[in-house]
Amino acid sequence: MKVAIYTRVSTDKQTHDSQLNELRDYCQRRGWANVTEYADVISGAKFSRQGLDRLMADVRRGKLDIVVCFKLDRLGRSLAHLAQIVGELTNHRVALVCPSQGIDTSTGNPASQLQLNILMAIAEFERSIIRERVTAGLRAAKANGTKLGRPKTISRHADAVRELLAKGKGVRAIARLLGLPVSSVHSLVREGSMRGNWRSSYEDI
Repeated sequence: MKVAIYTRVSTDKQTHDSQLNELRDYCQRRGWANVTEYADVISGAKFSRQGLDRLMADVRRGKLDIVVCFKLDRLGRSLAHLAQIVGELTNHRVALVCPSQGIDTSTGNPASQLQLNILMAIAEFERSIIRERVTAGLRAAKANGTKLGRPKTISRHADAVRELLAKGKGVRAIARLLGLPVSSVHSLVREGSMRGNWRSSYEDI
């Protein structure tokens, strides 16, 4: 069996020793000799962790059979993130073992599977609440007249388009001069005409 030990502490003032000693002893009792260790010194809230990233890369390459971690909160930065990791481990048929919490999916333990299923259900519930809040926020912003989405990058060319139009240039000529798509120049001219401060006719010359 190819086993990974993962440990994490939040600051460099803490050590991995207590986690490592317990997990090494556990692996020895199980007779797991082919063990690789991965570690992080970083807050659990951080999105990217070098040790965890390396661990998951090895999971995806099929290099691991079991991941041993002191507690679930050492692994995931949030419930949703933990569920994502567990889902990926499951998809790659990699077992998760947390000795201090009695989780051991390598043995087909029904109680551990139940724990993980509950975890996944709660994480999905959390995601649905977040989606609902985002949707409600967007609706409220729209109702208040807030323009949603990224600002159009072509709008910075509006002044140049107006000046070239005033010089008698056509849409296609302006597009060539500014390196813009013809459709973008059409949109700018159309918006300017609707505001009433650009010439109303913007056919190509």
